[in-house]
Amino acid sequence: MEITGSLSLIGYGLSAIGPAIAVGLIFAAYINGVARQPEARGLLQPIAILGFALAEALAIFGLVLAFVL
Repeated sequence: MEITGSLSLIGYGLSAIGPAIAVGLIFAAYINGVARQPEARGLLQPIAILGFALAEALAIFGLVLAFVL
């Protein structure tokens, strides 16, 4: 029974949960901000996309670590 392979998959699963929650929170805040002040859409959209990219980079980093370790 190989325990390291199982641990790396569990580690990837845990590392994917955090960014998934972060993406949901980022876009919830973006939708809330645009709903409250529609003219701020141009300012909020790049910030939301940058936050999404950073959160997804964490999931990709976790995937790479799962294969490396």
